[in-house]
Amino acid sequence: MAEKSGEAWQWRSGIEKWTNWIPARLRRGRAVVPVVRLSGVIGAVTPLRPGMSLAGVARMLERAFSVKNAKAVALVINSPGGSPVQSRQIYLRIRQLAEEKKLPVLVFVEDVAASGGYMIACAGDEIFCDPSSILGSIGVVGGSFGFQELIKKVGVERRLYTAGAHKAMLDPFLPENPDDVTRLKALQREIHDIFIALVKQSRGARLKGADDMLFTGEYWAGQTSVSLGLADAIGDLRSTLRARYGEKVQTPLIAPASGMLSGLLGRRSPGAMEAWENTSNLPEQAISAFETRAIWAKFGF
Repeated sequence: MAEKSGEAWQWRSGIEKWTNWIPARLRRGRAVVPVVRLSGVIGAVTPLRPGMSLAGVARMLERAFSVKNAKAVALVINSPGGSPVQSRQIYLRIRQLAEEKKLPVLVFVEDVAASGGYMIACAGDEIFCDPSSILGSIGVVGGSFGFQELIKKVGVERRLYTAGAHKAMLDPFLPENPDDVTRLKALQREIHDIFIALVKQSRGARLKGADDMLFTGEYWAGQTSVSLGLADAIGDLRSTLRARYGEKVQTPLIAPASGMLSGLLGRRSPGAMEAWENTSNLPEQAISAFETRAIWAKFGF
């Protein structure tokens, strides 16, 4: 009897050793919640510094929602916003995958989920944030400069030829036309209405603030965001997932493609030629970095 018990122990020990070679997310009895990080300015900051886009994150999202034994998908968001088109397309793709795979989406806000970043956060069935996170900025902004007086001083004559009465609308080298400003504001209101409708559809009865406060472009810290219904609770990813799915929950990070696979997908790793190109475009890089920095700086980062 003792001999049989010893054999059984050795057999179980051998099985456990082999089990250790199996990826954690494939082991039975362990909940899995894949994690996708969505960070940075959304859309093209400049041609040299592209930001977050659907094309850039679609593959990661598809991989996350295809993980075997997944109980949910967690999104970690840190974005000050950007392109409303790319923001909405990412939002829609997340919701499409969630409905197709029948998986809940849990969003965890880091520093900022503002403007387009908050639009993406609304793809979550639940939104969690830190007390110091910033959420909101539900609005539309656009800006330019006026150089018409400057070119007069340096003796430059502006020559512009168009076909179409409004083709040169808001040209920074021409005096501002009030009619052009009216048209721009109408366009912004239309996009703003789309944003508002998306937030209302996503958050529903959880929204507790009045429209004339929630949708003015204002933003708030985490606890106030929860009280307004823009987020559901204060919580971090690790603690929240362990409390919900158990201490042994697995949270594999779904990372972007890199190395050889990156090359096959059209993304290059920095190499000798790219390094040379980078040094030859230092002025453009400086402008890109400045514009990106300005977007983050709006929220104190």
